[in-house]
Amino acid sequence: MDKDYRILVVNPLVHATKMAIFQGEQNLFEMELPLAEDENYLDLMEQETVRVKAILNQIQLIGLNLTSLDAVCGRGGLLKPISGGTYKITKAMLHDLYKGENGMHVSNLGAIIAFRIASNLNIPSFIVDPVVVDEMQPVAKMTGLPNIQRKSIFHALNQKSVAREIAKQLNKSYENTSMVVAHMGGGVTVGAHYLGKVIDVNNGFDGDGPFSLERAGTIPNNELIELCFMNSFTKEEIQNKITFFGGLKAYTEANKVDDVLELLDRNKEEVAPIINALAYQIAKEIGAMGTVLMGKVDAVVLTGDLAKIPLLNEKIMERIHWIADVYVIPGENVMLALAKGTLRAMKGKEQIKNY
Repeated sequence: MDKDYRILVVNPLVHATKMAIFQGEQNLFEMELPLAEDENYLDLMEQETVRVKAILNQIQLIGLNLTSLDAVCGRGGLLKPISGGTYKITKAMLHDLYKGENGMHVSNLGAIIAFRIASNLNIPSFIVDPVVVDEMQPVAKMTGLPNIQRKSIFHALNQKSVAREIAKQLNKSYENTSMVVAHMGGGVTVGAHYLGKVIDVNNGFDGDGPFSLERAGTIPNNELIELCFMNSFTKEEIQNKITFFGGLKAYTEANKVDDVLELLDRNKEEVAPIINALAYQIAKEIGAMGTVLMGKVDAVVLTGDLAKIPLLNEKIMERIHWIADVYVIPGENVMLALAKGTLRAMKGKEQIKNY
């Protein structure tokens, strides 16, 4: 009988640290630990010690014996591009996260915190499917300018996790399925999953593809160029405008799903056309990924926080139902996805990868 390993899962957020303890796939305890006011002003890497201390204090408070843990898993950060899977945290990985090899982001602390806790307990530490997962075909990276290539930065953890769940429902393995997964949240990423790899996906981190809760999405080239030179905008101001102040937020001033649902309920006549436009763009991207898979699609999956909006799902399905059966898995269960990836590795169901 398989052992139900006990795993501590860590997901650093901007102003808090989410932690959870799993026994197998059962979530025994989950909590968000906010940073103190003065801790919010620390540089990102200076927050390591206070976040670790908060986690260890909380474990002590709930009466859990630290030595009962079998592994620690952290949210993966902005590493060099890697293939999907579960990775053992190594010194090389930590070096790139401290350095900000591919950018400095709060998720970089995930592996750093996990390694520090695990090394003191002499147990393994892992990351699973970070946003930098790159399995794109070379042809998918080409653009009309030879010195510019498309990047693979997307919701790899949630996309691959829900794809595995749907594959299981289809009585197949993830490595033997072909599906399109649309993660719809602060950013929207739509991936073409083929035999266990995401061979094409839009870069939702930088705002490529459909607009979303906050991302502006792909903007017509000429208008974007003109915007860059208007009102003496700085590079950072333009980046913030299209990354954090576009999409539904720009139209409605709402950047939370509950607020969007409330607006829809209160003023459907005004908000519904915006939801319809979002559905149109997502459906169009799903159709594009269907062509990447040459029409051989086992399933289409809608996931992420925006999948909690029934009208959005309905409008998308009106346009794509002919491609394949559509499955809706609302939300983004990061903690469970990290635990499951760790379990697959520790049980030998998936090869542990080295960075």
